[in-house]
Amino acid sequence: MRIRFYNARILTMEDGRDIFEGEIWTNNDRIIYCDTTDQIEKYYKENPDSMLVFDREIDCKGNLLMPGFKNAHTHSGMTLLRSRADDLPLSDWLNNQIFPVEAKLTEEDIYYLTQLAILEYLDGGVTSIFDMYLTPKSIADACADAGMRCVQVGAVNNFSQSVELVEECYNTLNNRDPYNSYILGFHAEYTSSKELLQKIADLAHKYKAPVFTHIAETASEVEGCKERYGMSPVEFLDSLGMFDFGGGGYHLVHTDEKDMEILKKRNMFVVSNPGSNTKLASGIAPINDYLKRGIPVALGTDGPASNNCLNMFREMFLVTGLAKLKENDAACVDAMEVLKMATVNGAHAMGLNDCDILKEGKKADIIMIDLMQPNMQPINNICKNLVYSGSNSNVVMTMIEGIIRYENGNYNIGISKEDIYKKANEIKQRIDKEL
Repeated sequence: MRIRFYNARILTMEDGRDIFEGEIWTNNDRIIYCDTTDQIEKYYKENPDSMLVFDREIDCKGNLLMPGFKNAHTHSGMTLLRSRADDLPLSDWLNNQIFPVEAKLTEEDIYYLTQLAILEYLDGGVTSIFDMYLTPKSIADACADAGMRCVQVGAVNNFSQSVELVEECYNTLNNRDPYNSYILGFHAEYTSSKELLQKIADLAHKYKAPVFTHIAETASEVEGCKERYGMSPVEFLDSLGMFDFGGGGYHLVHTDEKDMEILKKRNMFVVSNPGSNTKLASGIAPINDYLKRGIPVALGTDGPASNNCLNMFREMFLVTGLAKLKENDAACVDAMEVLKMATVNGAHAMGLNDCDILKEGKKADIIMIDLMQPNMQPINNICKNLVYSGSNSNVVMTMIEGIIRYENGNYNIGISKEDIYKKANEIKQRIDKEL
């Protein structure tokens, strides 16, 4: 499929390149042109064999094209639990409300519940997700069938999955299809035995691969680890060789100077989840401290049970707003840095280096932002407006792998939204009866 976008404002997210007016051309899964209109003649001279006929030409009417958002931490299958177990402390929420329901879920359930989440990702401009949940194979199928780019991470703990499954998924889901990949991981230190954790660290060394996990989400988690091992979670996991090949942590709310030294030394990513951390009263992550130390920060929503929405615009606003409150400094965590967290840094954390920016040769993962809405007018500073004023309603198109999966309220994922809603409610009713 060959598509031409013209009359567009373009934000490539390349360092040092401002928004410009121009065109983007895609051919199948790749961008083949991304520049100003006056460079087209030069392009044809340098590429005399380049195609001239497009399958579709889209007049952007001055709207913005930019890289899709990367939701760098989520549990898509938890859509079933949205608004089901709210206003509770994390331990009660997880142990008494979440785990009993999850025990009833089948692979087929999670397939459809993941597709429900995909609808929300698409109309919010999310083109890649970093997913951690119970049934990796059915999640991979759900994403491939819907055309959602998905990087899964191992979720093994003392109660579900196994180290053997993590290794199997690492070897089978990577390069299985254009939409799926897999990174080593485990649920958390506090849900995993030392023996299990050492096995994951051994896998990291076997494959020379990064590892991701939940770390330092709550103060009680940190204190519990210190009681067990005499070290913070970051320090303890590092002592096992867990992060010798990089990786990262989800949340990282409660860290100290020594933890940050380890994060920097191991080239780790911080994946912040300000919406979930706010709702569960877990705390405010020291984002400004991470940025000062050159530790890359990405953004994720966490799951729809703890957030409860999958809205990257809200995460962008919260990550800078909460940082300003924490530091008592309205100038810290600049909006452009936040956009980088939501796009470029998320892509790099997920190993999607072909999906980070808009540039010739990169993957055609592109979203269009409608600037002709009240919250985007007048046009003063588009980047800051995206962070401080943007919403899902501004997303009018989401393209993944060169295929438009969402456009003006319509989804192109091989199944109707009505059928997905019906399946989700059938699952809910069945589990309600079983509990």
